[in-house]
Amino acid sequence: MIRTDEILSTIRMLHSEHLDVRAVTLALNLNDCASPNVDQMCKKVYHKIVSRANQLVDVCDEVGDKYGIPITNKRIAISPAAALLSGHGQAAALELAKALDDAGERCRVDFVGGFSALVQKGVADGAKTVIESLPEVLNSTKRVCASINAASRKAGVNMDALKRLGQIILDIANADKENNGFAAAKLVVFSNIPEDNPFMAGAYMGAGEPEAAINIGVSGPGVVDSALKRRIAAAKESKKALTLSELSEEIKTASFRVTRIGELIGREVAERLQTQFGVVDLSLAPTPTIGDSIGEILKTLGIAHVGAPGSTAAIAMLNDAVKKGGLFASSSVGGLSGAFIPVSEDSTLADAAAQGHLSIEKLEAMTAVCSVGLDMILIPGDTPAESISGIMADELAIGVINNKTTATRLVPCPGKKAGDFVSFGGLFGSSPVMEVRNVGASETFVNFGGRIPAPLQSLGN
Repeated sequence: MIRTDEILSTIRMLHSEHLDVRAVTLALNLNDCASPNVDQMCKKVYHKIVSRANQLVDVCDEVGDKYGIPITNKRIAISPAAALLSGHGQAAALELAKALDDAGERCRVDFVGGFSALVQKGVADGAKTVIESLPEVLNSTKRVCASINAASRKAGVNMDALKRLGQIILDIANADKENNGFAAAKLVVFSNIPEDNPFMAGAYMGAGEPEAAINIGVSGPGVVDSALKRRIAAAKESKKALTLSELSEEIKTASFRVTRIGELIGREVAERLQTQFGVVDLSLAPTPTIGDSIGEILKTLGIAHVGAPGSTAAIAMLNDAVKKGGLFASSSVGGLSGAFIPVSEDSTLADAAAQGHLSIEKLEAMTAVCSVGLDMILIPGDTPAESISGIMADELAIGVINNKTTATRLVPCPGKKAGDFVSFGGLFGSSPVMEVRNVGASETFVNFGGRIPAPLQSLGN
């Protein structure tokens, strides 16, 4: 249990350094709701979610008020919808999505994740139904989020799935032209998807999870940045040389404190809901708010322009220190746990992209050493489907080879070209549309299809 002085210290972080609990996610197994009758299935889904989650928002608000720590998002994640939709068609997929959306509205949560399918080794009937229904589902619902796992360490990369998903992403965005393609931001394509991720749009409940669990995502870029600035200022005042090793220790200490308060809140929410506590995801997730930025941390570490040489090394150091500090603070760490670099959701990263310092290629290099991937990347609306598939293949290959979770959340903006500015508002932020280079040059490669085999590590049992 955390001591009172630790709680008070963390509350100070809240008021001056943008500390919050980014997400409390109630994960629910809905496999027992399967039925050959679509109406019956949807009724069972709605009833189970409402019966288990109707107190979630109230409990989160009460616990947040108790400790003075705001809980920004309350969410639900379900077992993959593909299992429920096996044997059903796209009409059933839309009905299920609407039931999820209605249940989410009734429970007053922000998002419902888990309209998902795992296709790393092949596309089963239920998974195909999920994928083909995504343009209609994501444009007909407000809260429903989707994820597709198209690659893994042991299966390799399913290029047939990525080829289809390239066109699906364009279809999703084009159907939401009035909102600059925002609906595509509700879909994440993964390699090595985690089963206990509390963050949207990729949250779902994996097969190895309990019947229900509370997973919590903490966030503290502002806390880490302030700690680094204090340490650097103190070193300058004392005229003492400061090394990156010492700065890494400062990040670890700040991450430890953030994780401890996150677990305290998560366990109390779980206890009040009479639900098993799952994990703390100790990812540093930025927001568009000034002072709550991963990019600002990199600047504090001496990278004057995010994307300049040294950016990948700096994010690697940050990611490693966050994990080490969090693991020391809790034995229940899971999810993604690292440093997120979503361009539109981080004002400093968005500015670096606007200034030309940060390209998709440099972001790809940075994702090799951090969580989670090419996140909230706005691209021209006329980008060919094959180029989108190629970008996804590159990112997922990093995950397969390095045995880590990687993902893409690409948003084609209809009618927009590179350099145009798009704002989604709220936590989704704003960003310039980023240039996709060598457009069309990967068409032949993508059209070969098939599966890129897993590396030798797939036989590492």
